[in-house]
Amino acid sequence: MSKTPSPCIDICKYRRAGHCIACSMTKPQKKAFKSLKKDDQRRGFVQLVMAQQAQMGKFRAWPEVYAKKCRKKGTTVPPLPQDQP
Repeated sequence: MSKTPSPCIDICKYRRAGHCIACSMTKPQKKAFKSLKKDDQRRGFVQLVMAQQAQMGKFRAWPEVYAKKCRKKGTTVPPLPQDQP
């Protein structure tokens, strides 16, 4: 299976208190993701971003676009921690 891709969906407009309007990441978070080498760390980071989006709201288009990006890379979208059995 391929590595988990970045939560970034290439919109990159930091307006919401320093958070991207598309993926909710801050510039430091985006930089931090690039340094993650192990896939379990990358999946955990995506779960963190998903939880952050749930708290902040207004990221309705992200899940569909990110799921498409994951399918293209040959991997699955990490589930939110509460979604796991």
